[in-house]
Amino acid sequence: MWRPRASGRSGHARLCAGIFCALFILYSASRAASADQAPRPLSFGITAVFPVDQENFLSDWKRYLETRLGRPVQFVRRKSYAEITDMLLSGQLDAAWICSFPYVLNRQQFRLLATPVFHGEPYYRSYLIVSADDHKTRGYRDLKGKVFAYVEPRSNTGYLYPRYRLHQLGLDDRQFFRDTVFTWAHANVIRAVAEKMADAGALDGYIWEVIRHRQPALAIRTRVVARSDKFGFPPIVASASTSEETAGKLKKILLEMHLDPDGKRLLDKLDLDRMILPSPSIYDSVEAMVGTLAGKLALRP
Repeated sequence: MWRPRASGRSGHARLCAGIFCALFILYSASRAASADQAPRPLSFGITAVFPVDQENFLSDWKRYLETRLGRPVQFVRRKSYAEITDMLLSGQLDAAWICSFPYVLNRQQFRLLATPVFHGEPYYRSYLIVSADDHKTRGYRDLKGKVFAYVEPRSNTGYLYPRYRLHQLGLDDRQFFRDTVFTWAHANVIRAVAEKMADAGALDGYIWEVIRHRQPALAIRTRVVARSDKFGFPPIVASASTSEETAGKLKKILLEMHLDPDGKRLLDKLDLDRMILPSPSIYDSVEAMVGTLAGKLALRP
C-alpha cells in the first residue's frame, strides 16, 4: 500500500525535539549533580546573650565565616541553653556558643573549639545587682523576702552560681526569696532590676560591663553589690557528630580572628580581645559547683 513520505520539515522538527530533550535531560542531571555536591550549611547555635544588635552582628559574622569556610553558615537561635544543648547532642547543630554550665555537663560529648578573652583573660564573673537607689543591700544575705531575677536554668552566672552562693550561706531560694523569676536574657535581668520589677538579680558580669559601656543610661540604674570568683568564659564547642575537618577549620578561623582586620572588628563589637584554646581546667570550678548542688538541682544535660 502506498504511504505518504514524511516531509523534510517534520523530520527536521523531530530531530530538533530529540536534541532538545537530550539537552534537557543532561541539564537536569547536571543540576542534580551540582545540588548533590553543594556543601551543606554549617549550623551554629546561639541564644539571646549578645549585648549588641544581634541581627546586624550575625549578618556580618555569617559573611565572615562563610568566606573563610567556603560553605554556607546558618545561625540557629533558641530561647534557652537547654534547647541548644539538645540540638548539639542530637547532631542537629555542628557548633554552638554555649554557657560554661551546660558545657561541663557534657564535656565528653562536646569538643572545645575556642574561648573568648575579655579584658586580657578567658574568664568572667557573676554579678549581683540591685536598684541604684538601694543603698542598704551588701550581698545575698540582705535579700530575704525580696523578688529575685535569674537568667535561665542553664546559666552559670545567672542561676548556678547564685544557687551555689545561697547554699554556702545555708539558704534555700524557695524559702528565702518572696518570689523568683527567669528573664531568659542577661540584659533582661538589668531591665527587671532597673525598672523595679525585681529587687535584685544575678547575671554575667561581662554583659553588665558591656551594657555599662554601650547603654550607660540603663546600667547606671542598677548597682553591683557583689562579684563572684572567676569562671571560664562561655565557650564555643562542636558537636561530637561534627567532622574533624569541619571542627578543625572552624577552630582555626575563630582562633585567628584577632589577626584579621574584619575579624578584629567583629571582636571589637563584642568588646572581646581574641579567642584562645584554653586548658579545659578553667571550667573545673563550675563543675565543682555542679557536684555540690547535684542533689538540689534537677540536672540534665
